[in-house]
Amino acid sequence: METLIGLLVVAGIFVLVLRSASSQNSASFDRRAGDQSFKPTRTSSAGNPKRQPASYDAKTAEPLPLKRVVQGAAYVTDGDTIVINKMQIRLFGIDAPELDHPYGQKAKWAMVKLCKGHTVRAEVTEEDQYGRTVAHCTLPDGRDLSAEMVKLGLAIDWPKFSGGKYKTMEQSGVRRKLWLADARQKGRMHVWEKFEAKNATSK
Repeated sequence: METLIGLLVVAGIFVLVLRSASSQNSASFDRRAGDQSFKPTRTSSAGNPKRQPASYDAKTAEPLPLKRVVQGAAYVTDGDTIVINKMQIRLFGIDAPELDHPYGQKAKWAMVKLCKGHTVRAEVTEEDQYGRTVAHCTLPDGRDLSAEMVKLGLAIDWPKFSGGKYKTMEQSGVRRKLWLADARQKGRMHVWEKFEAKNATSK
């Protein structure tokens, strides 16, 4: 009887040793396999294994694009260009007349009235071919300066850049009124040349 009990104890110890060795070999294999997407398996209270996500890896992380924002008092250059903190900014998506074109001065002073006494927020989108910064410009109450100028009939939507965002805000007949801006959008620069030549001879 004592011999039988002794054999059972030895057999039990042998089983425990085998299980321990098997567990260590399995963990060693997981480390050698170089599994970078998951941590070693853990067992839940219900006995079901759960795979844990790997920790944050700074080496493979990529920075998210940050929005560049400029804000401050605006000095108005013309109907679609302002200066904030010495940065020249072209308003996104619209085209206003040049200062020496019909309605050019009126567009400038309308912009002055909109910006006067306010901190203008400019969210930069790109830099144009003239080295000017292009930005979505808004007033403290959230009004979009581009939209306001179009609604006033002193600027027109420029679909090539806006995707047509301001088209529905245009006043009826505004493209006939701002015909030089319309001609620029359509690539009809000879119309500009003719106008400027006529202006030069009349001075």
